[in-house]
Amino acid sequence: MDERAALALVGAELDAAGDDCAVLDGTVVSTDMLHETTDFPAGTTRYTAGWRAVGASLSDVAAMGASATAAVAVYAAPTFEGAELRDFLRGAREVCETVGGEYVGGDLDGHDEFTVATTALGATEDPVLRSGAEPGDALCVTGTLGRSAAALRLFGTDDERANDLFRFEPRVRAGVALAPHATAMLDSSDGLARSLHQLAEASGCGFAVEGDRVPVADAVEETADGADDAREMALHFGEDFELVFATPDPEAAAGASPTPVTRVGAVTESGVRLDGDPLPDRGYTHCSSVRTGPGRNTARRGRR
Repeated sequence: MDERAALALVGAELDAAGDDCAVLDGTVVSTDMLHETTDFPAGTTRYTAGWRAVGASLSDVAAMGASATAAVAVYAAPTFEGAELRDFLRGAREVCETVGGEYVGGDLDGHDEFTVATTALGATEDPVLRSGAEPGDALCVTGTLGRSAAALRLFGTDDERANDLFRFEPRVRAGVALAPHATAMLDSSDGLARSLHQLAEASGCGFAVEGDRVPVADAVEETADGADDAREMALHFGEDFELVFATPDPEAAAGASPTPVTRVGAVTESGVRLDGDPLPDRGYTHCSSVRTGPGRNTARRGRR
């Protein structure tokens, strides 16, 4: 069973599955698990690992338009080294501080490889779901795409810069600012292309993307092997943790967001297309050791 089939099984068993976080009485909650062999390339510091692991769950909070409250993590490793654990905690604490949340600890466990399981909590009385996009809305993204793909190219040759690129600011403040303007939203952890297919399925719509509007990180141009490779890195790699959203008023959304917003296309009746051609539903696959990145949550949206 591949990841898509596993997610379909979960959706069939749990009516609440489908969004970036579970929503319970104004609280949003998200959880992720990361492993050394699939999520942290050789050269990743424990500081970066703590930042990135907790940041991944905070990104799901951002996608719901919620403010960040707190995060916890399970830190598992074959041995506990004081310097490594201290650096991990510092990264986890500091990424929380960048978005106004608090890192409040977690659990320690022995494991045959370095593994982190994180949970983030947030608060909102009006979460933005994936299911509200309507034809005629504008399609927008925050920031730039391809940063994590470029980082992966640099590990092993320039670890310092790769670690810097691997650390990202969860778009919590942007998510809160965009919430009144967005009809549907998610983060781009699976890549822009797959994110659009997920939004299209949830909202029962389509998307038309203009390729020359897609904002590409400078590091992509520096590490890509030509234009086709750069497009692959920006559209399909994922793990950038930017916000992808639909809005009827892109100008107002851009004006409200503390993070730059780019209009990349429009919501349509059906199909996901790039410059008129079908855009393949291809992105990050979480059961592979070929690329790095946290898994997509399966416990998503519940109300009571």
